Amino acid sequence: MSESHDLVPVAAGHGRIPIAQLRSVYRPDEVEKRLTQLPPREHETLRSTYERMIEKGGERFQVRPSGVPAMEHLYEELPNFGEVLDDVRRQLALCQDSRDALEITPMLLLGPPGIGKTHFAREVAQLLGTGLGFVSMSSLTAGWVLSGASSQWKGARPGKVFETLVEGQYANPVMVVDEIDKARGEHAYDPLGALYSLLEHDTACHFTDEFAEVAIDASQVIWVATANDERAIPDPILNRMNVFEVQPPDLDAARSIALRLYRSLRERHDWGRRFDEQPGEAVLERMAQMAPREMRRAWMTGFGNARLAGRDTIELADLPGAAARRGAIGFLQ
Repeated sequence: MSESHDLVPVAAGHGRIPIAQLRSVYRPDEVEKRLTQLPPREHETLRSTYERMIEKGGERFQVRPSGVPAMEHLYEELPNFGEVLDDVRRQLALCQDSRDALEITPMLLLGPPGIGKTHFAREVAQLLGTGLGFVSMSSLTAGWVLSGASSQWKGARPGKVFETLVEGQYANPVMVVDEIDKARGEHAYDPLGALYSLLEHDTACHFTDEFAEVAIDASQVIWVATANDERAIPDPILNRMNVFEVQPPDLDAARSIALRLYRSLRERHDWGRRFDEQPGEAVLERMAQMAPREMRRAWMTGFGNARLAGRDTIELADLPGAAARRGAIGFLQ
């Protein structure tokens, strides 16, 4: 199941053009065997899943950059993620000028809410040129969200890992497990149980979703988990991941993030040409007191209020209040 072949180009992101091999993530003949064993007029959802797998075939792109991609924009956009970006660069460098597959050690990003952890994970997926699977553990209680539930259960469906590999184009997508410390189980289900095997290369090669009951190769999945508190995460999970404690940006870094976001929003919209190229110092100082996650909404509110007032300059009164949040967010002095 792990053979790969046929170098092919894929869409480029920042920097070097990524290349890809075709890798088999499951065997269609095994799926056909399962399909023929289904009783007639039963398990229609499972039947359609098998038919879809056969239609799509078992090969997916296994992407890796042709060299270490340009990452300066990420260091500027996410200045408090420097340590994590350094680690990603080191691992990307190992596959440079090599036919080895890209290997990124599973990572856990620890830090307070709103500092950009989920945004970082999405940027990594864009940097590598792979797909993205996303699971928010805070909004889910079912233990089978990652590994699927048996087709014998009413309303059962495949897990997110299976869906991302089967429905997507890539054998090595970035899989984000957001707020992993807030995972909640129901009865005997452990929502993190599947990760014990998925985070180990040898066992992930033959991961079996409980719904489809067909082995798939999930060994190339790039795992990024986020959390606010590691104490709620089992030690066996922590031991399988590189753990990074991401600090809130200091005020200078927060100003840089706010300014970059202002310019990005202004350039991305036609209405942006009506506004000043640079926000005022007082406005920028207020924005720097917000968590990065809040900045975009605040800028959009500011742009909208300024236009309603017939101005091309955002003033302090146009922004939502931020001063009270500064202590809670914990910006570094």
